[in-house]
Amino acid sequence: MLAIIIGLTIGVGLPMQTSVNSRLRQSLGSPFWASFISFLIGTLFLAAITLFEQHTLLIASTVITTQPAWLWLGGLFGVVYLTGNIVLFPKIGSVQTVIMPVLGQILAGLLIDNFGWFHSPVSQLTLVRGLGALLVLVGVIITVAGNDWLARKTGQGGYESVLEATPKGSHLMLWRLFGVFAGMLSASQTAINGHLGLVLNSKIQAAFISFLIGTVALGLIVLVLRLKWHYQSPANGHNPWWMWIGGFIGSFYILGNIYLVPLVGTGLAVIIVLVGLMAGSLLIDQFGWLASKRNPVTSIQLIGLVVMIAGVGVVRLL
Repeated sequence: MLAIIIGLTIGVGLPMQTSVNSRLRQSLGSPFWASFISFLIGTLFLAAITLFEQHTLLIASTVITTQPAWLWLGGLFGVVYLTGNIVLFPKIGSVQTVIMPVLGQILAGLLIDNFGWFHSPVSQLTLVRGLGALLVLVGVIITVAGNDWLARKTGQGGYESVLEATPKGSHLMLWRLFGVFAGMLSASQTAINGHLGLVLNSKIQAAFISFLIGTVALGLIVLVLRLKWHYQSPANGHNPWWMWIGGFIGSFYILGNIYLVPLVGTGLAVIIVLVGLMAGSLLIDQFGWLASKRNPVTSIQLIGLVVMIAGVGVVRLL
C-alpha cells in the first residue's frame, strides 16, 4: 500500500512539474535553459540533503571501477526523455506525444521485470500481467484522446485522432518510434536509479548522482547550441515564485522511483506512476492550477482513469 501511495504521489507531481517548467520557459525563452535550471535546482537540493545524510558527495572509487557502465546512464536517459517530448510535440501532435512514450514505458517496464535487466527484481510476464498493462494503456488513450474522438464522432471536427497526427510527413512513423524509444529510456532510468540506490546504500545519494549527470548533460547542450540567457517578465504582471520549484518536484520524482523499484519492480512502478500522472493532469485541468487554462474534466476522462486503476489492480493483485 505504501508503494502505491508513493507512486501515485510522485505521478501527480509530474504534470505539475511540466506546468511549472513551461512557465519558466516563458520567462527564459528556451526549453533547454528551463530544463537546465530545473535540473540545477534539483541537483543543489539533493546535494544538500546528501551532505546532511552522508556527510560527503563523493563516491568510493571501488564503486566506480567495479560497477557496470550502465549504472551511470540514468541521468542521461532522463535528459533524452525530457528533450524528446520537446522535439516530438510539433512533429506528431499533442495526443501522440503522450501516448507513444507511455507505450514505450509500459513495454520496457514489463521486459525489464521479465528478464531482470539492470538487476531489477524478476517478475515473469504472464498473460494476466500483459492484459493489466494493456488496460492501463487503453485507459491512457481514453483519458488523453477520448474527448477528441467523441467530438469527431459527433461531427464537430477540428480534432486529431489517436492515430493521426496534425503534422503530416514521410517520417511520421520514425517520430512515433522515437517516442516509444524515449519512453523505454524513461523506464530504464527508473530501473537503473533503483539499482544505483542499492549499490550506494543511499537512495538520496543515488537521486543526487542521477540529477547531477542530467544537469551536466543539459549544461553541455546549452553550451553547444550557444543559447543566450534571456530573462523577462510578462507585460501584464510579474514572474511567479513557483516557476522555480520544478527541480524540487523532479527530485522527489526520482527519489520516489528509487524507493519503488526494489519494492514492486520497474514495470509496476512505471504503471502506478502513470496513473498518478493522469490523475494530476486532470486535477490541473479541472481547477486551473499553476496558471493553467481550466478545462473541466469530462465523464469519459474519468472512465479512462478508472480503466487505468483497474489495470493496476490486475497487474498488482493477480
